[in-house]
Amino acid sequence: MTQTQSIIIAEKFQSAEQLWFWFLYSRAVRNDFSRVRANPTRRPCEILDVETMITKLYLSGKLTDEQLNVMKKYGDKRRAPHQHIWNENKDAAKWKIAMEVLENAAQKSGWID
Repeated sequence: MTQTQSIIIAEKFQSAEQLWFWFLYSRAVRNDFSRVRANPTRRPCEILDVETMITKLYLSGKLTDEQLNVMKKYGDKRRAPHQHIWNENKDAAKWKIAMEVLENAAQKSGWID
């Protein structure tokens, strides 16, 4: 390796929520064709990898339509639903289960510590 080459170590996610929010943000950036990033962080997976994982979890019945809708709804808001807010507590329960499923799958793939 020469002096001009550098090794970039992929930074793993800390949780399924972090993975999910990164995925939605990255898709939005990709869809807007925006390529400006001040400090790019290399991740252990690509956007397509997460899409594939979500699809497999859905097709295997591990994620439901309701869970995916909650994940999308609150992912667009860039926050998790709160269990102590009356009109969000059912969504919070669905979110929690969906994040557990996503976290287990992402840990098996080595994306989350």
